[in-house]
Parts: sequence; C-alpha cells; structure tokens
Amino acid sequence: MTAAALPAPLSVARRSWLRTAVVLLLVAAVLSVLWVFAPNFFKLNNLINILVQASILAVMATGMAVVMIGGGIDLSLPFSAALCAVLGAMYMRATGDLAIGALIMFVAATFIGLLNGVAVGYLGMIPFVVTLAMMSITAGAAVWLTNSISISHIPAGFVGFFRERPAGLPVPVLIALAVSVLAAFLMSRSVFARQLYAIGLNARAAKVARISTRRVLAMSYVAAGASAGVAAIMLTGRLASASANLASPSMVLDVVSACVIGGISVYGGAGRVWGAALGALFITLLGNALNAAEVSLYASQMIRGAIIIAFVAFDRFWGRGG
Repeated sequence: MTAAALPAPLSVARRSWLRTAVVLLLVAAVLSVLWVFAPNFFKLNNLINILVQASILAVMATGMAVVMIGGGIDLSLPFSAALCAVLGAMYMRATGDLAIGALIMFVAATFIGLLNGVAVGYLGMIPFVVTLAMMSITAGAAVWLTNSISISHIPAGFVGFFRERPAGLPVPVLIALAVSVLAAFLMSRSVFARQLYAIGLNARAAKVARISTRRVLAMSYVAAGASAGVAAIMLTGRLASASANLASPSMVLDVVSACVIGGISVYGGAGRVWGAALGALFITLLGNALNAAEVSLYASQMIRGAIIIAFVAFDRFWGRGG
C-alpha cells in the first residue's frame, strides 16, 4: 500500500477520544455478554474483586505508559515488582517493621528503573534488550532468594490495611485512583511531560530543540520503576505473601495490552496515561469474561493477542497515517 493510499492521520485529541470511545464500547459489549451468560458476575463482591485485580495492573500500566510515550518499553516491570515484594516481605517477616518494609519495595523498584534508565538514556542501549535482560535478572534473583518458596507470615497490620474499605472502596483501588490521577496531572502539566512527548514524536528534533533527551528518558524509566514499587506493596498486602511467582510473561503482556488498548502509541509521542488505567480495567474484565465462558487458556491468549494487533493497526493506519 502506498503512502497516498493510507488513511489520513487523525489529530492527537480526536484520536485519543476515538480510542477511548472504542474501549468503552468494548467494555459495554463484554458486560452485555456477561449479563446474558453469567448474571452472577454482577454481584457486588465480585465487582469489587475485579476492581482490586484491575488496580494492580493499572498502576503498572501507568508506569509503562510513561515509558512508551517516550518511545521505549519496560518488559521488566512485573518481575521487578515480584523481586521487590520478596525483599520487602523478607524484611517485614524478620523485623515486623511495616513502614521500612514497604519503603524497601518502593526504593528497590525505583533503583531498578534507574538502572534501566541509565542504560537506555545515557548509554543508548535498546530498550527491548535492556529490559528483557533486566526481566531475566530480577526473575532469577527472586527465585534465588526464595528457593521458589512463598514468603508468608506478613505482619497482620500490613495485610489488614489493604483489606480496609474507606468510602466503600478497597485500599488498592484508592491507591490506583490516586496514582492514575497524579500521573495524569503531571503528564499534562509538567515540563518533563512536554519534553517526553517531544522525544517520543521525534528524538532528533528534540535534541535540536536542546531537550536533554538522555535525562528525560532516564527519568521515564525511574517513574516506571516507582510504579512497580507501588504494585509490589499492593500485591504483598493483597495476597499476604510474596514469591517469585507473582510475575509471569502473561502479566507483561497484560501491562502492554492495557497501554495499547488505552491509547498509548507503540511508536511513542501519543496517548494519555489515564487511558492505560482504562485499558487495565478492560483487560481484567476480558480475562474474567473468558474464564466465565470457560474459554481455554490458549484460546484466551489468542484472543488477547488479536486485540492487541487490532489496536496497533488502528494506531498505525489512522493514528500516524503511515
């Protein structure tokens, strides 16, 4: 297909709203099917459980969105969260100190993000390769530290906090909302955000404009690492344990899927971070719907992959116009 035959690119604002409308229609379609074939799905406790599941995915997807807007990707996020959850859980079990244990998770994950950022931003390494290698390192470290055994006996105070429901909503859901709102505000108002979008659109032009591309790219990975730290805290509190099995390749796919479906361009420079949170909700709903319909794991993976390809095609042909 020649360039002349490609559909004209849509404006950023119009594309964002169109993508959001498509996602909302898909959510409505999934809910309609569930209403017919699995009416018990809409029980209050089940809906709240889905929100809790989506909240952890939404936090990591928000961090991934920041990286993807700059034209990168971080495949290590779920595995960083698992490793840092193990580190914090081991400390809490040994000392009973909840605050320091949570701080260890957050700081360790942020440091891993910094390592990724330095490699990509300052050393000019390929994001896919760097974060794939970091995924292997963190996954191996988590197994080595735990001997593939779950770290349990987390202090009751820590677990109890994440089971509270202020204003009727579980704490993980409130944390995800806070992270999404804060990220959306910063990514729409800050100088860092404007520079990151510019780099994602055209890194060479950003350099000509004297934007410190190395520093900005490095900071985007630090932000992603911080999101993994928050997710590690939430996972440990929700499951009352930590293990290397908290992360899996399918979780990486879910995080990337949430971003792509939520309107984050795989080419960089476009998308809104709140869309990633909306995408996380859709991915969670879709997974539960497929389970309710007793769709096999393999078929489920095929369906998710097809949806990602469809949204990437949308971005390719109607987003940038080739």
